[in-house]
Amino acid sequence: MKVLYCQQNSAGEEITCVFQERENLPVTRDNDVKIQVKACALSWTDIKLLSEMKMKKEFLPVGREIAGVVLEVGSKVSFFQPDDEVVGILPLDSEEPGLCEVALVHEHYLVHKPEKVPWVEAAGTIRDGLRAYTALHYLSHVSPGKTVLVMDGASPFGTIAIQLAQHRGAKVISTAYSLEDKQYLERLRPPVGMRQPLIARVIDVSNGKTDVAESCLEETGGLGVDIVLDAGVRLYSKEDESTLKPQLLPHKHDIITLLSVGGHWVTTEKNLQLDPPDSHCLFLKGATVSFLNDEVWNLSNMQQGKYLYILYWLASKITINLLVRGENYEKITSIYSNLTKLLSICYILTT
Repeated sequence: MKVLYCQQNSAGEEITCVFQERENLPVTRDNDVKIQVKACALSWTDIKLLSEMKMKKEFLPVGREIAGVVLEVGSKVSFFQPDDEVVGILPLDSEEPGLCEVALVHEHYLVHKPEKVPWVEAAGTIRDGLRAYTALHYLSHVSPGKTVLVMDGASPFGTIAIQLAQHRGAKVISTAYSLEDKQYLERLRPPVGMRQPLIARVIDVSNGKTDVAESCLEETGGLGVDIVLDAGVRLYSKEDESTLKPQLLPHKHDIITLLSVGGHWVTTEKNLQLDPPDSHCLFLKGATVSFLNDEVWNLSNMQQGKYLYILYWLASKITINLLVRGENYEKITSIYSNLTKLLSICYILTT
């Protein structure tokens, strides 16, 4: 059986992928579940995080989000039986790559997959669903009546976050980085029978001239946005970034400006630096900044019950609604995913 690993011999060196032949799996331990992998999403491997956590190895397993059928269970496994359909995320320190035919996984990293959910959708949505749920429920406590700004709403994570926020009764504003993304977001609709769009306003920033802060303040009557989920931010002014790759990301000061009193800014920027004036502005508003690190669930086993609940909740909600993108696009059995977006994630099906 072939399995896929990535290799980086030295810092700054390009990562290469290598196939390794494996004849037999390790012996199934008491709490292990042997899975026939049906679909695996190829998410990015955070080499830097692995180094910081002293988990970096010469060969790193590829593919952590998997969906498949249980073949065998250990003697102490209580949640699963052979022939169960499951989905989950392999732990950060896993020796097993998800990109294989058969994998051994501890039962505490898996949940049951609803029968009607396709394999690809299950594996392709589970990580972005976890990130969106963590950002909106645990970091910003979304609730009915809140206004949520989702940056780059047409991305896989953005699409899920938009629908999750709307599902909780929040008003959603989103940014689009191209005309195609803008048209896609404007066509998103809630469950059948409701005609209003999912998003109250789509802000097209593709021309680089639109002021996101001004648009959000205008939409909220000057009150500001309660929750902001960014997709990265500019830390410096355009003059200081003249040698860097041009980006359409908002400046950190713009996000602070558009926050409401008591607002929450959830950022994916791990190297965020706030100047004293920015901190003072946050202080005056009583606003908070939270860092979205979806690996925190696997880095702390004290929250294992909550983590499994999130995975199970996401898997059970995938069948709630059908989304349509454009006239000739496929219908998707998920309020938290869109197949045309999932296709941007590489995946493999095994027989």
